[in-house]
Amino acid sequence: MPANVATRAVKADYDQTQAPYLDALIAYAQRDPGRFHIPGHKGGAGAAPELVEALGERALELDIPALIEGIDVGPDPTPFELAQQLAADAWGARRSWFLINGASQGNHAACLTLRHAGRRVVVQRNVHSSTIDGLVIAGLEPTFVAPELDPELHLAHCMTPDTLEQALASRPEAVGAIAVSPTYFGAVADVNGLAEVAHRHGVPLVVDEAWGAHLHFSGELPGSALDAGADLVNSSIHKVLGSLTQSAILHLGREELLEAAVVDRAITLLESTSPSALLVGSLDAVRRRAAIDGAELLGETLAALESVRSQVREIAGLDVLDERIAGRPGVHAYDPLRLAVDVRATGATGYHVAELLRESDDINVELATETVVVAAFGMGEQAGRSGARLVDALRHVTDQLGTEQREPLAPFAQPPPWGPLDLPPREAFFAPQEAVELSDAAGRVAAESLAAYPPGIPNVLPGERIEPETIDFIRDVIAGGGMLRGAVDRSLKTIRVVNER
Repeated sequence: MPANVATRAVKADYDQTQAPYLDALIAYAQRDPGRFHIPGHKGGAGAAPELVEALGERALELDIPALIEGIDVGPDPTPFELAQQLAADAWGARRSWFLINGASQGNHAACLTLRHAGRRVVVQRNVHSSTIDGLVIAGLEPTFVAPELDPELHLAHCMTPDTLEQALASRPEAVGAIAVSPTYFGAVADVNGLAEVAHRHGVPLVVDEAWGAHLHFSGELPGSALDAGADLVNSSIHKVLGSLTQSAILHLGREELLEAAVVDRAITLLESTSPSALLVGSLDAVRRRAAIDGAELLGETLAALESVRSQVREIAGLDVLDERIAGRPGVHAYDPLRLAVDVRATGATGYHVAELLRESDDINVELATETVVVAAFGMGEQAGRSGARLVDALRHVTDQLGTEQREPLAPFAQPPPWGPLDLPPREAFFAPQEAVELSDAAGRVAAESLAAYPPGIPNVLPGERIEPETIDFIRDVIAGGGMLRGAVDRSLKTIRVVNER
């Protein structure tokens, strides 16, 4: 039995077949109580008829506010508290917090938590844009570590223990390290090695595991960040395990480098005082499903995807990313729950292939880049059926590409090197600033971030000096069908820069 499975035995005092919070919501609705509280739709009686038709009466009946006796108020542990304790037990955490503003809230809270110990942090440069937002909110001063770049696919993989060691050795004042694993494309970091390096320097390792909430529940998958020794792990439960969109969990590891009270304070500062019972209920339901049936359901999805990969490889011009990339720099292991299709041999970009999939077969993929399109699969989604539809659509698209008259595809340009960080992100964000034409921004210090989205990895950060090559790259991304997040001017005709006069 793999080591990461051996830790998953359910504790005698935690019954993972329970869903206490969800059950409490259902019991409240079934009693048909007098609802002299918010929300104004009163469980559906006051809702717009179109909303009732779209969502169903049941969803509105379960849309219950906070501070209701028997749900999140009453004798300890309340159903809400017990649901979080069950989540901590299921994932092997010291403590877990439900998040109703997505994994973005978890990244913000992680940054605020680290700020209690100091300002300097070491950060993997291809973190999600919400981590950069967290640096701004917390006033952290980052030392960025470049991930390993794939020379063939032009994808950013993970940070290695060696690069983390160099960064922490050069910054003895650092109070934490922030890493990403898995990446959007399925690359899994050597989290065990990263944790050993961080702990040797006396600092906690924070891992944005937004795309890896499922890893803990199957011995066929790489081990999870918590199992590998990470201290704080951000887990986007809706992505693969299937809770409602915008629901996530932040897990505190078993190391003693972070205080639960500090994490709790950070989350309280950021969370809404009107949390969605539907989001929390979905977390409780999915935790139970993953803990009880996750290994079987994930096994079914993995088997179906293995067949899908074989079929994609047989299509002229297509290949797939799989375990063959494990061992490349920055790729300790591979998570097969993403189907990344290499389209280079078709002579078309991933952007164009994604466009054709959408227009001809109504297929919407998770992500496209110059070289790949990425399809995301979920636990228990009947991946054989959905995968067959995708394979048929890919065949259709490659047939269509074979009849198109196109110029030969130019070699893909590597993303330009990131500019120097001349100001801390928070200082740049709040500095006197002005909007300038994008073409005039070269050499200026950015006051906002620009991130190709998805995957939401910033190309420009607040405080970075903008390089001419970066401007060209951003224009190419937009021309190729990509989108950018972060700019006030959504058209990107202008960008806000620090007024250095």
